Amino acid sequence: MTTLGDIMATDLIVVGPAATVAEAATVMGQRSAGSALVMDGERLLGIFTERDVVRALGQQFDAAGLGVSEWMTADPMTVEPDTSVSDALRTMLDRGFRHLPVAKDGKVVGIVSIRDLSAATEG
Repeated sequence: MTTLGDIMATDLIVVGPAATVAEAATVMGQRSAGSALVMDGERLLGIFTERDVVRALGQQFDAAGLGVSEWMTADPMTVEPDTSVSDALRTMLDRGFRHLPVAKDGKVVGIVSIRDLSAATEG
């Protein structure tokens, strides 16, 4: 059984809660990533995704200069590294997630995308 620990990305894209929408979008763009974890030290505060960028810019002209904390999903669901790919995929499809942080003992250790899970189930 393939688990999230086998396929998760561990090179995390992290921004602080004071980062602006523009700063987070720039980091995500530079890394070709669809999300950034919003963290205060090792504590996960939220997740900021490309959907949040579009929503922010679509609702406020000056959103690029506002903080990600105003647009992120706060206190996002996490899963353990030993979660099976199929269970994680089911969770993401049921809840409409495209990115899912992976945590062990309360510490974020990775992240998976719906694309990662799709590729793992095809192979």
